[in-house]
Amino acid sequence: MSQQTLIFCYGTLKRGFPNHTLIEDLISHNDAVFIGSYVTDLHLPLVQGPYGVPFLLNLPGSSPHRVQGELYSVSISGLQRLDELEGITLGHYERLPITLRSEDSGLIEAEAYYAHRSFAEEMWRKCGEEGYDAYSEELGKGYVRRDLRPNNASLRDAIDLFCSQ
Repeated sequence: MSQQTLIFCYGTLKRGFPNHTLIEDLISHNDAVFIGSYVTDLHLPLVQGPYGVPFLLNLPGSSPHRVQGELYSVSISGLQRLDELEGITLGHYERLPITLRSEDSGLIEAEAYYAHRSFAEEMWRKCGEEGYDAYSEELGKGYVRRDLRPNNASLRDAIDLFCSQ
C-alpha cells in the first residue's frame, strides 16, 4: 500500500460543504479514505476570514474550543491536490501536525491545514478573539466559492485587506 497521510478536515472539505467534491473525487480514485469524526486535543481558534473562508489558527490555548472535524487517510497524489486547493505555495495555509481525539480511539497524530503563520495572530485579533467549535451549516452560508469571487484579487490579497481593516 502506498504512503498515506492522515488529514484533519474542519471546514469546506467536510461532508456537506462546497469543497468536499475534491475529497469525493479522491475517494473514488482510491486516494482518500474516511476514518471518522474527531476533535482537536488542544483548544484552537477556528475563525471565518474573507469570503467566509474557515481558518484554523495555530494558537493553542487562545480559544476555549476544541474544533470538530473529519479525519481522512490520503495518498501522496491526493495530498498534492489538497495542498494545491489550500494554497500552500501561495501563503494561504500551511500543513502542520495536529493531535486529535475521538470517543473510540483516544489520541491520534495527523496533519491539518492551519492559517499561514504570517497572518494568523492578526486574523485572530481581527475576529475579536472569538472562535467556533465547528464549521457549521450556518457558518457555511457565508462561504463564497472561488468562481464567484472577484478576479482582480487573490485570496491572499483579501486576507491582507481583511486583517488590515
